[in-house]
Amino acid sequence: MSFKSLMAKMAFNYWLAVFSFILSLLLTQPGFTQEPNAQTKDIIWLLDFANADGPIIHDRSGNDQPINLRIEKPDSVKRESGQLSIQNTTLIRALKPHQRLVESIKQSNSLTLEVWLKPQNTNQSGPARILTFSKNSVLRNFTLGQEKNKYDVRIRTQQSSSNGLPSISSKPGTATNKTTHVVFTRDRDGTANLWINGELNSSKQLDGSFANWDTDMQLAIGDEITGSRPWKGLIYFAAIYRRALNKNEIKSRYENGPIKKAPPIAIKPPRDPREVYFELNVAPILANQCLECHDSLSNQGGLDLSKKQMASKGDSGQSFVAGKSNQSNLWLSVESDAMPHERSPLSDREKEVLKKWIDDGAVWSLDAIDPAVYVHGGQPDSNWLRRLTIPEYIATINALFEIDISEQANRLLPPDIRADGFSNTAYNLNVDLKHIEAYQQLAEIVVQKIDIPAYRKRLIKYASFTDKGMEQLIRKMGRQILRGPLKQREIIAYRGISTTTAATHSGTIDEATSLLIEAMLQSPRFIYRIERQLGDGSTQPVNGFELASRLSYMITGSPPDEKLFSAAEQGNLFDKKSIADQVDRLLKDPRAIQQSERFFSDWINLNRLQNIQPDPDKFPRWDPDLAKDMQKETIAFFNEVIWKQKRPMSDLLNAKVTFVTPRLAKHYGLPAKAADVSNSLGDLIRYDLKQSKSRGGILTQGSVLTIGGDEASMVARGLLIMHELLRGVVKDPPACVDTTPVPSKPGLSQRAIAEDRIRNETCGGCHRRFEPLAFGLERFDGLGGYHERDEHGNELRDDGQIAFPGSAKIVDYDSVRELMDLMAASGRVKESLTWKLTQFALGRPLTGADARAIEKIHADAAKNGGTYQATIKAIATSELVTMIRTDK
Repeated sequence: MSFKSLMAKMAFNYWLAVFSFILSLLLTQPGFTQEPNAQTKDIIWLLDFANADGPIIHDRSGNDQPINLRIEKPDSVKRESGQLSIQNTTLIRALKPHQRLVESIKQSNSLTLEVWLKPQNTNQSGPARILTFSKNSVLRNFTLGQEKNKYDVRIRTQQSSSNGLPSISSKPGTATNKTTHVVFTRDRDGTANLWINGELNSSKQLDGSFANWDTDMQLAIGDEITGSRPWKGLIYFAAIYRRALNKNEIKSRYENGPIKKAPPIAIKPPRDPREVYFELNVAPILANQCLECHDSLSNQGGLDLSKKQMASKGDSGQSFVAGKSNQSNLWLSVESDAMPHERSPLSDREKEVLKKWIDDGAVWSLDAIDPAVYVHGGQPDSNWLRRLTIPEYIATINALFEIDISEQANRLLPPDIRADGFSNTAYNLNVDLKHIEAYQQLAEIVVQKIDIPAYRKRLIKYASFTDKGMEQLIRKMGRQILRGPLKQREIIAYRGISTTTAATHSGTIDEATSLLIEAMLQSPRFIYRIERQLGDGSTQPVNGFELASRLSYMITGSPPDEKLFSAAEQGNLFDKKSIADQVDRLLKDPRAIQQSERFFSDWINLNRLQNIQPDPDKFPRWDPDLAKDMQKETIAFFNEVIWKQKRPMSDLLNAKVTFVTPRLAKHYGLPAKAADVSNSLGDLIRYDLKQSKSRGGILTQGSVLTIGGDEASMVARGLLIMHELLRGVVKDPPACVDTTPVPSKPGLSQRAIAEDRIRNETCGGCHRRFEPLAFGLERFDGLGGYHERDEHGNELRDDGQIAFPGSAKIVDYDSVRELMDLMAASGRVKESLTWKLTQFALGRPLTGADARAIEKIHADAAKNGGTYQATIKAIATSELVTMIRTDK
């Protein structure tokens, strides 16, 4: 065996073991559970001295467990709105323990201390305690102090002393008797910085976690807890954050100036927990268990449980009495298992939820309950690990090394399976042995295709086998391949490969580089988009590199480019405008169009066309190439509406244009037309459909119409419209029901068959919700051809009625064109498109906990035209992308 083969085998075995171990840890992390009133802020303590008198200084961070301070000697201070002057020795400390603050910092393993102050003089030492979280002069979690003309920070980690030493100090002369902005940050990787007046003044590596922080410490300003290190001067503002602010945030805060006359902070009062309980716990039960029979459309027993104003009464009287479950018909029916009718009874937990809700006052905080919101429950979803899909893997390799491995990747990797409507759904992107073997083979293929010396020289000019030389190379490679900076332990692990190469087998730098690339390409950090899985049980901002990956893969389906990496590294991804600017830039990348096509193809399942096999007796003239033409038509139509004309996404339903091959034009019955180079795309010819009564919009294209199968099933087409455009919900049929499509025959068209099912007492309750949605498409056969009579001579119609989910109003239409216009104008359809795109962007099912954020996304996108681009930007700047849910 050659040296390279031997080393590749050793590397594979080593990294396979590491991969399996790390992956097993990651995949067994518990799912996220968020309390209804969990805070989403990164600031955990704030003093702005807005109240100008009294012995209490209020924490105005807005957290539901404020840490207020008491002034022990009020005569030693002078208070004005926006400032505190400590004129004589006094201790100002917290009134109660603050375990939550400790646990929050422990979990984030990062923090920021921010103070606006003006020292009384430059002779104070000890260091004199400006802000301390300690027990005495030798035991502390942290202390920000003044040591004559310098500022000093001591912070306890598992690698420091219990006194927080070694400390980090600012340069001499930075502590003056002038108003000064002092900020200390320490990030999760141990980098500690001191910032003075918006500029980086001092930096130091303070490794170790905060796992040894002591909850018995006390928070204080102006002195040590024991009264032995007094500080005098003015304090205008003090705050603690559970993350490291970046340089742009710090500069911005400095430029805003000290808060000398603090205006009242508008702290949004916490929501009534009963409202949150209703939305995340009660509404999902009503949506999934009750609304099948008791919504605005069905209204069985005169009871509509979808709307607040209708829910309290039914034909049998008051359905629920606030505070009295024993007098509430809803509870009594559920408790006795009388409801749901002909369905499984509610679980004990569900019963407990309903009873508690009624007994606690039956607070109802929604105008209407939308079952589609609660298909996946009401609680926040987990922070899923995101494996790269096959297209993402191919695009990532191409972006890193400028090579194409699409043929090999599609051949070796198991296909990504569609789940919940999309093939990028995180919970379905598993890794099995076939994946691991494929990743190993692909890593070898990639290395064989790369010009290793040229690649290495793009990163560093010169590399050596010294620890320093290899660390520099590994850092550069890791940042690029693994999409973020490496921790020191990772560098040491990768350096072991180069050490083995050099010392054991007398290998070359090129061989070491090759093995490092192979190892990194098989790392979970490459194969998965790994983000924080553990935290303090709340929602926190993602860091810059996590956000960069989210934005890039969401918009372009590929890793961050150097501009996005630099923005992350420099702290330029911290506000809505800077993120929006990056989104605008990424949307100009040609890969953004490809990514949008993946969304569209997945959403309407265009890949289904690769497998259709029409009955040759029914369709003897079928040409398999027509399926390819249909797929090309729909993609070209999408790009025309979304990218060339940049119309609202809902215009996909009624835009009067299409692009077809001569073969497909003939199939549709469109007039033959000579190609016009200015209006054509390859073999696709542009057709203006403004005068067409039957064609216009995706629902009139063969790619979508073929969902109905040979018989042009009203069931399949109706369910497509209901699920993908209206987000309607209907239960699966009982297992005993024969779902085989009923063929047409003389005197019995598909519409007549559907009308019979709707009249059937057993079937009608569900089928009346979706089959009429397809009535307007009856004139299109199973392959999208248009006819006014079927093969049996039955007259076909395109008029009908439509009821949009959530409304009891029935709307008439006289033609398929009118139906398409109704769909395009529907608020429900527009909202559904936002939900679908958001789901694809996040790569996970959406829950009731996401509803308010999506409502804002939709409103923001609508203000900017409701286009694909506006919706992507609204998603990218929303809390669903910029925040991360972390589990304890």
